[in-house]
Amino acid sequence: MAESIGDLRNLGPKSVQMLKQAGIATPDRLKQLGSVDAFILVQRTGAKPTLNLLWALEGAICNKRWQDIAHEQRRMLLDRLDARRKEM
Repeated sequence: MAESIGDLRNLGPKSVQMLKQAGIATPDRLKQLGSVDAFILVQRTGAKPTLNLLWALEGAICNKRWQDIAHEQRRMLLDRLDARRKEM
């Protein structure tokens, strides 16, 4: 298991920096939050992440390349993202 958030698949230096600014510094914390809530926390810092970060976070959690996140799974993530935003 990865010890550092930077050791996870799909997460380069810029993504790691955004996550750390959002208070997400460990793989365990990312997995606890899930990709959608982590993405929202990054947005709340004032960063302007693209949806590619959402796919990268999901891939990091699932240990998949972000390009391999299936279209159905992407749609579910977008639906969850919309639902979470409405809850706030």
